[in-house]
Amino acid sequence: MLTPFKENGLIDFDGLTELTEYYLESGARGLFANCLSSEMFDLTASERLQVVQHVMNATNGSVPVVATGTFDRDLKSQAEFIKKIADTGVQAVIVISSIIADENEKDSIFNQRIYDLLKLTDNISLGFYECPVPYKRLISPEQLKLFIDTERVTYHKDTSLDIEQVRAKINAGAGHHFGLYDAYMVNAVKSLSAGAAGLSCIQGNYFPELVVWLCDNFNNPELADDVQKVQDFFSNNMDVMHDVYPFSAKYCLQKQGLSISTKVRTPGKSFSANTRTLVDQLDNNCQMLKKELNIQ
Repeated sequence: MLTPFKENGLIDFDGLTELTEYYLESGARGLFANCLSSEMFDLTASERLQVVQHVMNATNGSVPVVATGTFDRDLKSQAEFIKKIADTGVQAVIVISSIIADENEKDSIFNQRIYDLLKLTDNISLGFYECPVPYKRLISPEQLKLFIDTERVTYHKDTSLDIEQVRAKINAGAGHHFGLYDAYMVNAVKSLSAGAAGLSCIQGNYFPELVVWLCDNFNNPELADDVQKVQDFFSNNMDVMHDVYPFSAKYCLQKQGLSISTKVRTPGKSFSANTRTLVDQLDNNCQMLKKELNIQ
């Protein structure tokens, strides 16, 4: 999920309600609040809790919600904030893999800290996100299975960009209450075909209804040509969607009628005239594709 801001930089909670309702009306069957797209590292601890609680209130139990709970390096501090996030009613609290161990620390250290964190967080369901900030730390299928086998880890947002890794991680969760959600839209159809529970991608902050359509129809042989068109649309537009994000996503949602601002807290590139033209073209192409597929 994105976090809408007012022009003065404060969180726009009315806009957050509107955005949440837009995701749901588009067919989203789950939401990831307080994530990198939400500019979570640029929110205060209080704001993170307020955002998650607001989303929980806006969804009113209609779909499951997960949200990030690890920011401090100290495990006890992490555990305390995980409990606060869990108290909002989310289905799982997400652990950022790169927060648990430094880049030069071994997997054995990472593993032990996760086990320690599990002990400190009662029976709260946890999930993983291989967030690229502060650096990308991938979790191997073998590691993931260790944690899934505890019956405490139910969610994994994968950023490996490697379909073989994705397949192995899905297999690691077989027989457990666990779902893998791929962030890499280039592999969307392959991941869904391999048994991914869904997609968790920035493209859902541009055109959520098109992502939903792909999840609903990826294995429909009668729509194979259309599925390939949608997959190609996302694959061919990766660069423009990542450029000046999340500003560009907010701009695109404005064009679709949402009354949110393009204000962001995350430092990034400027939204140049050329970038605006590319995003305008992206939106036009999407609307044409939706019309062709009869997506309302």
